[in-house]
Amino acid sequence: MSPALAALEAAYARPCVPGGPAIGYVGADVPVELLTAAGFHAVRLTGDPGGDAAPGDRYLGRGVDPMARSILTRLLTGAFGELERVVVSHDCEASLRFFYALRELRRIEPGAGVPEAYLVDVLHLPHRTTARYNRRRIGEFAARLAAWSGRPLDLPAAIEAHDERRRLLAAVAELRRAVPARLTGAQFLAAANADLPLPEHVARLRELLAQSDRLPSWRGRRVFLSGSDHDTPHVYETIEADGHVIVGEDHSFGDPQAERRVGRGDLDALTEHYHESGPTAHRATAAERARHAATAVRRCRAELLVAYARTGDDAPAWDFAAQRAALDVPAVLLDRQDYGRADLAALRKEET
Repeated sequence: MSPALAALEAAYARPCVPGGPAIGYVGADVPVELLTAAGFHAVRLTGDPGGDAAPGDRYLGRGVDPMARSILTRLLTGAFGELERVVVSHDCEASLRFFYALRELRRIEPGAGVPEAYLVDVLHLPHRTTARYNRRRIGEFAARLAAWSGRPLDLPAAIEAHDERRRLLAAVAELRRAVPARLTGAQFLAAANADLPLPEHVARLRELLAQSDRLPSWRGRRVFLSGSDHDTPHVYETIEADGHVIVGEDHSFGDPQAERRVGRGDLDALTEHYHESGPTAHRATAAERARHAATAVRRCRAELLVAYARTGDDAPAWDFAAQRAALDVPAVLLDRQDYGRADLAALRKEET
């Protein structure tokens, strides 16, 4: 067993206690480099599929993605400790509804202790006007962070550090793509999303790569997982316990974190990075998603695509027909799944 992997898995399973001010964030389009540049520890907020979501249901309604409802519940019950603020991106409708709920709660229930919320509205249309709009929004966010922290932002150093993390994570992803795989999908989630201060996360990823000869081989039907975000390992563990190995995915907690680097240390490069970030289900056409799936399946040497659509998150199911037509491997849709659960009946039916 790799000690570095064990440390990453432990950090993934428990919340980090930062040594300095922390800002929570929700959504794939929050430019975390700016949070680092301002001296904040960035905490991506996650839900709890097994927890009581009643407070979140009350304010968001049961028609909203249950992941967002669970995150709101955990925020209201103090599960994330002391957060300076919460930054939300407009990466999907659920994230936007989450932001509006936080803003209204601060207005109508000031005693509830809800942190101040800030919206980063990054759009993804392939237009020059969209790029200009995004540059203004990210510039405003940078200015706000400088005001919150009371110091100039060290953006070049922050971008360099996050790009190094991306480079290392891309190398870790290659361990999972090996035949046989050297990491399971759940282990990769832990490596990618361990809640550690950035310098420590980078150090642990380096150690994991140096200890790769200690990793076992994982055999099973190789799966590429498409669709809804997975902010916990529950679905991965269910699929992999059934004899599969998840060797790639297209949601924002997985491979897309390592697929592109920012490069230059300025706001223009940072804006371009987030404007052009990968084809997730909520911000790309079905044709773009199908092309991406076909390329990723080949790169991962996957033997099966599993499209997963959570109840309250319908967008991934809309792409499935185009994805299946673009592939030369079988594809299965797990539609309207409960948060944190995977009904494998369709998967097992495909195998018979």
